[in-house]
Amino acid sequence: MMQSIDTLLLNRREVTALLTMEECIDAVEEAFKLHAEGKAAPPGILGIHTLGGGFHIKTAILSKPTPSGNPGRSYFVAKANANFPQNMKYHGLPTIQGVIVVCDATNGRLLALMDSMEITVVRTGAATAVATKYLARVDAKIVTICGCGNQGRISLKMLMKVRPLQSVFVFDIDNAQARKFAYEISEELEIAVEAVDDLAMAVRRSDIVVTCTPSKQPFLRFEDVMPGTFIAAVGSDSEDKQELEPELVSSGKLVVDLLEQCATIGELHHSLERGLMKRNDVHAELGEIIAGRMPGRTSNEEIIVFDSTGTALQDVAAAVIVYEKALQNGVGVKLNFAQ
Repeated sequence: MMQSIDTLLLNRREVTALLTMEECIDAVEEAFKLHAEGKAAPPGILGIHTLGGGFHIKTAILSKPTPSGNPGRSYFVAKANANFPQNMKYHGLPTIQGVIVVCDATNGRLLALMDSMEITVVRTGAATAVATKYLARVDAKIVTICGCGNQGRISLKMLMKVRPLQSVFVFDIDNAQARKFAYEISEELEIAVEAVDDLAMAVRRSDIVVTCTPSKQPFLRFEDVMPGTFIAAVGSDSEDKQELEPELVSSGKLVVDLLEQCATIGELHHSLERGLMKRNDVHAELGEIIAGRMPGRTSNEEIIVFDSTGTALQDVAAAVIVYEKALQNGVGVKLNFAQ
């Protein structure tokens, strides 16, 4: 007789309560490292465009190491996300909506279904923090955040976990949104935050620049970036998005989350199309640096760009934390789909 199999259902509020920034940073760092060491299968991605936005599905398998270092339980995660940048303006809906499916990778059992919005935002910020840890100058204190939405907010919070920031510039195409963001986040984090109209001025004074916008036209220029700057380019996650001038991407040291993915949908994609770079011009994948197989920053003068397209490795790392903590704490609703 087939055994009764329950699936755990978790909403966004429950996911938010279970996933801490510190845990997510550690888990994302470990997932990138395992991939570089050949201990995690290459993740997959499928995307499709539609009027006003698009959908993508990202998949990965990850085995959590046990305390002894041996492979532990193996999980499969699939995330189906919708991304509609004008949703709030026209429909009163979030930009990102979706669901994450968690399965046992050894027998296919459906373990959990959970809201994807919080995991997507937090795991993306975690990757920015990990990249900053390895690629920004150790004395970096001033940051510019381009894009004053949820991703900009979590990016700043994550950066403060890995660098002792002293001041922040924030820029958005909607200056009223930037001013609101600056007021709220300065109160929350107790740090000096200034909304700016002049992005070039802010970038020239910054040690770290994070771009997390839905822009389809490059706005960060090579001429405005000072030696020693670290740039986390987060917004380009489809072939039609672009935040950085290709000349900026090709001029410094480029680190990617996944080479083939960035060559298809990231900032690298645009430099390849322009003939400014080849795949072998990319310095490294982030996991290779974490694993010690490639060097990170080697001087205080080099400009380093992290092309962050978002990978299912990050999704599975975060989703596993949420699932296991939900089981431990009795959180969520159980449902048997077979009944």
